[in-house]
Amino acid sequence: MSVELNHTIISARDNRALAEFLAHILGLQVGTEAGPFIPVDTSNGVTLDFATVDPELITTQHYAFLASEDESDTSFARIKEAGLMYGADPRQQHPGEINYNHGGRGVYFLDPAGHAMELLTQPYGNLEA
Repeated sequence: MSVELNHTIISARDNRALAEFLAHILGLQVGTEAGPFIPVDTSNGVTLDFATVDPELITTQHYAFLASEDESDTSFARIKEAGLMYGADPRQQHPGEINYNHGGRGVYFLDPAGHAMELLTQPYGNLEA
């Protein structure tokens, strides 16, 4: 068996609210609560387990999501509809823009817990770019 990422825990002020937020943006489904976790499964089999924690214990993490052009367009429209600030880079030095790195498109935005989310259409290191 090769090694694969199976799941990761994402700290939240409200696990259900954050799971629903991200699932909506990315067009995913919120799963059934399992103990302290609200799961959201990605198409490559990785589960994002959202857990409510003390807000003072939340450390900003970075999560990057690879999506098709069409999925990215839909998610980007949801980002704009939600009135979220977005930018072409992680430091938000290019607010309101998207990037065209690696032969695709990318955008960064913050979720309600302050995690840095990235939506991209081509993986880093794409040799075709």
